[in-house]
Amino acid sequence: MTPTLLTYYKENVVSALQEQLGLTNINQVPRLEKIVVTSHVGYAQAERKTATEDAVEEIARITGQKPSVVFARKSVANFKVRAGEAVGARVTLRGSRMWEFMDRFIHVTAPNVRDFRGFSPKSFDGRGNYALGISDQTIFPEVELDKIKRNLGFDIIFVTTANSNDHGKALLDALGFPFRKPQPQEGQEKAEAAA
Repeated sequence: MTPTLLTYYKENVVSALQEQLGLTNINQVPRLEKIVVTSHVGYAQAERKTATEDAVEEIARITGQKPSVVFARKSVANFKVRAGEAVGARVTLRGSRMWEFMDRFIHVTAPNVRDFRGFSPKSFDGRGNYALGISDQTIFPEVELDKIKRNLGFDIIFVTTANSNDHGKALLDALGFPFRKPQPQEGQEKAEAAA
C-alpha cells in the first residue's frame, strides 16, 4: 500500500514545485531522500548502558524500525566517555516507512508540542537538508507515558535531494511541514493600522 503523503507528493507536489521553481526537467524537482532520527545519552557512566537501551527502545517504538547503537569514536576525559562505549542510537528511514513517519510527524506529532507555533525555518544546512531537535519524547503518540523511564531528546534530520535551502524549504512547505510564520515588525503593524 502506497503511503498517503507519497501519493500526494507524486500527484500534487511534483508539478507544483516544477512550476514554482522554474525547473525544466521533472527529475530536477527536489524529493525527500531519507529521515535520520538520533538520540544521544549523556548520563553518568554507570547509567549510560541502560540509557542507551532505553533510547533504542524508544526510537524503535516511534519509528517502527530497529535502530543501531552509536559508539564513541574517541575518548573524551571531560565527558567521561571512552572510545568504543555506547553513547546513543540512530535509525535511518527510507521508502514507505520514511513517508509514513513524515506524515505522522506533520499531522499528529508536531501539533502535540506545547505552545506550538511552528518550527524555525532557519535550521537548513545550506544544501537543502533540515534538522530539528525534540527535547521531549512524550509528544510522540506511540510513547506510553507510564512506561517512560527517563527523559530523552531526539535530533531529526530531513535529507532532501535539493541543492539549496530555498528548494529544500519549498519542498517541505509543499508537503505541509509546519514552519513558523514570520511575525510582522512593530512599525509595520502601526503603519498598516493607520492606513
